Amino acid sequence: MSRLRKVLDPTRTGKDAEALEKTMLKLIVGQDEAIEQIVNIYQMHITGLSAPGRPVGNFLFLGPTGSGKTRTVEATAEALVHNSRAVIKIDCAEFQHSHEIAKLIGSPPGYLGHRETHPLLSQEVINQHHSETNKLSFILFDEIEKASDALWNLLLGILDKATLTLGDNRKVDFSRAMIFMTSNLGSSEMSSLVNPKLGFMRSIQAGDPVMVVDEKLNKKVAKSGLDAARRKFTPEFMNRIDKVVVFRPLGEPELRRILDLELGQVQQRILYSPADKTFVITVSDSGKDFLLTEGTDLKYGARHLKRAIERLLVHPLSNLMATSQVSPGDWIQADFDTEHGCLLFSKEAEGLEVHAMANLIGENLRMPAATQVASSHADLAKTVTAGKSSKK
Repeated sequence: MSRLRKVLDPTRTGKDAEALEKTMLKLIVGQDEAIEQIVNIYQMHITGLSAPGRPVGNFLFLGPTGSGKTRTVEATAEALVHNSRAVIKIDCAEFQHSHEIAKLIGSPPGYLGHRETHPLLSQEVINQHHSETNKLSFILFDEIEKASDALWNLLLGILDKATLTLGDNRKVDFSRAMIFMTSNLGSSEMSSLVNPKLGFMRSIQAGDPVMVVDEKLNKKVAKSGLDAARRKFTPEFMNRIDKVVVFRPLGEPELRRILDLELGQVQQRILYSPADKTFVITVSDSGKDFLLTEGTDLKYGARHLKRAIERLLVHPLSNLMATSQVSPGDWIQADFDTEHGCLLFSKEAEGLEVHAMANLIGENLRMPAATQVASSHADLAKTVTAGKSSKK
């Protein structure tokens, strides 16, 4: 037998993993490392090379609030099972005392209320979103640092053996689950590294210098987060985690991209509102700059931007709809009113046809597969999709 000596390329990924990466890059901004680690673990899973007798992957996400940790978990479920709500969320702030663990695993037989206690982590709950094509579960332990030692000890068995014993001695199998844990540990140190002059964080005002996070600073931030996690968690806990990802603070370029995604979500809400309320909303560059200025806060990240959009754009739009100032087929434009310091809404066109509305919406619209809409919305969705296909 002659030897080929053919050099192979281990950096290439399969089609499924590549599709996951492309989808998540559209949904998540500025956290490429987290996406890469999730894709790597998923690639190992679908090729059958995951460690036997363990969960598909154990992830610890560290970073300041509003940097996208929870959103990354939801985006993973959205990309793989087309449902961001498929994530089973455990708020660890509710488990600060050891006796509260009964809410997760149920009370043992003989205890008061045993039959009335339904464990949050039963096999039925974990498998509820399984389908014929995808049998993955997504479990999120949010703000893990707030949990009691009893929950951490419970997690040791789940992370290592993919097994949990409920109060009635039933076994729960986590071998088809991705386990995510999030924590804000070290966020204050990370924030001080990014901008030490801010002290107590304030909102960025117009004219402030743009925050730029370079690679050297990213390494310092990552080290700060890892050191904080190692001080908090025991070595046996940290050793059971496959990937620890420190989410980088979001700068102005990332927040601007998130703004476009959020505006697309607002348009999506309008599209799926009652049929007699469907219209198109666009925001000018000056309007986007205003929203970004009002919604940028280094302490609260993207969450502050979302609140600004709700307060300055969505709430006024709801008033316009409630007072019948907008009609089906209208094109509403939001500009920045320099005189009053707010958004100025104007009707640019009315009675638009479906194809004209689709052209205005453009790439801002992302259609969820599971949503059922009225026929007029479905026509608009088809037109948008056809437009995107023709561009490709």
